[in-house]
Amino acid sequence: MGMNIAFWVLAATATAGALMVVSMRSLFRAALGLILCFLSIAGLFITLTAEYLGIVQILIYVGAIAVLIIMSIVLTRDIEHSNVPSPYKLPAVLGALSFIGVAIWAILNTKWDNSTGMAFLPISPKTLHTESIGQMLFGQDSLVLAVEIAALLILVAVIGAISVAKEK
Repeated sequence: MGMNIAFWVLAATATAGALMVVSMRSLFRAALGLILCFLSIAGLFITLTAEYLGIVQILIYVGAIAVLIIMSIVLTRDIEHSNVPSPYKLPAVLGALSFIGVAIWAILNTKWDNSTGMAFLPISPKTLHTESIGQMLFGQDSLVLAVEIAALLILVAVIGAISVAKEK
């Protein structure tokens, strides 16, 4: 019962943080909303018995990416002129509403396995623990190649972003 309450409170907090990100006119306050959203998602991972993923969420997203975003905002000159109104507000709202509609339809039409005791979780809780993640990454059916390819793609994206930014 207590975990259900914690789950729904964290879900509402994550939603509020996401709404802050898209509705704040100040870029700095939007970044603070993003941190709130990231922390709430880490709490959701922990309530779903995925402690490892919760800690990784805090370390990578809150500890690295959010701090990088805030430092880039603070170090950027002329912050007041960086929040230009967008002509794409209506298409963005329509796209978001259509995504929410599809997500609600998918949730309502999915047959959830209730045998694990966690009705909201479509997979078994034993696959979320650190040991099973390690077995998937380094076990007999290893995913190390997939992780290495993802790291290579991220490296290529970073080098591409630097080259595009350097041309200006």
